[in-house]
Amino acid sequence: MSDHESPVTPNPWAQWRSATPARLALGRAGAGMPTDETLRFGWAHAMARDAIHAALDVNALETALIAQRWEVARVRSRAADRTEYLRRPDLGRQLDEDDATRLLGEHRYGCDVCVVIGDGLSSLAVARHAVPLLAALRSHLPPDTRFAPVVTATQARVALADEVGELFGAVLSVMLIGERPGLSSPDSLGIYLTHTPKRGRHDAERNCISNVRPEGLACEVAAFKLAWLMRESLRRGLTGIGLKDESDLAVLDEQRQAPSLGR
Repeated sequence: MSDHESPVTPNPWAQWRSATPARLALGRAGAGMPTDETLRFGWAHAMARDAIHAALDVNALETALIAQRWEVARVRSRAADRTEYLRRPDLGRQLDEDDATRLLGEHRYGCDVCVVIGDGLSSLAVARHAVPLLAALRSHLPPDTRFAPVVTATQARVALADEVGELFGAVLSVMLIGERPGLSSPDSLGIYLTHTPKRGRHDAERNCISNVRPEGLACEVAAFKLAWLMRESLRRGLTGIGLKDESDLAVLDEQRQAPSLGR
């Protein structure tokens, strides 16, 4: 090998790397990966691990929500800390008993929508995307939509929104929650929509919008899809496997009905 020849054997698919953050076309150095790719892998793994263990700054989140004129409430699950949360997923699906009593006593009323923001497996995703998503969602819904207070929930799993929504007497519950980080996506937000939320609901009874982040599904697009699903859910009285996301077809219908520009 000459002094100017690289020890790294390039991958012919390398041009695809500009189109995706996925770990492809890494090349090789001898029988192993190039040093820069090994270092990038270590960095991505550390980012994913930090996203899982980092605590959500609830005070900052509530301040941002109040600035957008949302009423807020705060709860936690029955998982005492992060270690128990990761080891006992069942506890993350149950509302702390004292918080359940407080919500029932202070905020018992019927409403159209109950939004729960849970830290889940990535507080980074919640901190970055939850507030912009709700701001975008509001613009797609009728101004007379009745919202319960936005509930911030720590050590939370998806099903926690079922119990909160049941206590509020909500028709729909919307859970915004940090998804399990990938090696190229430590800040991915998930959205779960459930009609007539109550304890014991199954995943097949929900609709999910996943990978909400700038590199995946932008907040504005996710809000449009969520609003469409919410309107259809209220009209049909269901969510889950019986409700398919056809929001893209609605956009095409609007475009077909719009007057064309003649010459």
